[in-house]
Amino acid sequence: MALAIRYAARSDTGLIRSANEDSGYAGPRLLVVADGVGGHAAGEVASSVAVASLSVLDEDSPGGDLLQRLSSAVGTANNHLRDMVAGDPDLKGMGTTLTALLRAGSRFGLVHVGDSRCYLLRDGRLQQITHDHTFVQTLVDEGRITAAEADNHPQRNLITNSLDGREDIDLDLSVRETRPGDRYLLCSDGLSGVVSEDTLRDTLAEEADPDVACERLVELALKGGGPDNVTAIVADVVEVETKPPSAVPVTVGAVADGAVQSSPS
Repeated sequence: MALAIRYAARSDTGLIRSANEDSGYAGPRLLVVADGVGGHAAGEVASSVAVASLSVLDEDSPGGDLLQRLSSAVGTANNHLRDMVAGDPDLKGMGTTLTALLRAGSRFGLVHVGDSRCYLLRDGRLQQITHDHTFVQTLVDEGRITAAEADNHPQRNLITNSLDGREDIDLDLSVRETRPGDRYLLCSDGLSGVVSEDTLRDTLAEEADPDVACERLVELALKGGGPDNVTAIVADVVEVETKPPSAVPVTVGAVADGAVQSSPS
């Protein structure tokens, strides 16, 4: 028996923002969410560049070099952002979060920077498997505030690490073993910052179809006021009898709207 993933992705501008600066990608081997920041549409560009740079990883089996390939692709995106800022002053200050899973057999490589999140639902238990790169998370880690206090902190949206062209980007990289029945959620903070973890768990547990689960999650964020762009990717690990069936990748958000017309070389 072989493993495959069944996936779906949704993105929405929300009820407050005028444009969607989130980008997402879901394919047979790769899942990516990016949440852009910066004025003059620069956030849209940054998240699109990040997703476009990583999307090439979905074309071939990564073999045993999951983290090296992820790190290299992120480096390509970061260099492209640096070159774009150097060529256009209006793009100065742009950046993006990035959370991605790359699959090879029963293993997932995970790369993470910023405050987008990856969750794993296994045996009814939801676990956040990324660590927020935010000011308030630093306060929690240092024991200065509680996690509950962080949820309402006035600086809860201040990120301390992002993909923005700097040479000293600090990436979280890890490899995880997966198994049939696992369900992954990748999302921007437009979802995780609005919908409680208990509600995320209940929704993921109740909705068997990834498409329906994504729709429900986005609806919940909008019902919560939709203060930010919201992107959700849901992927189920399943067993297949032979070679996994061909699946069409899905792009959502700014990258799907053409914020970057071609993948960086």
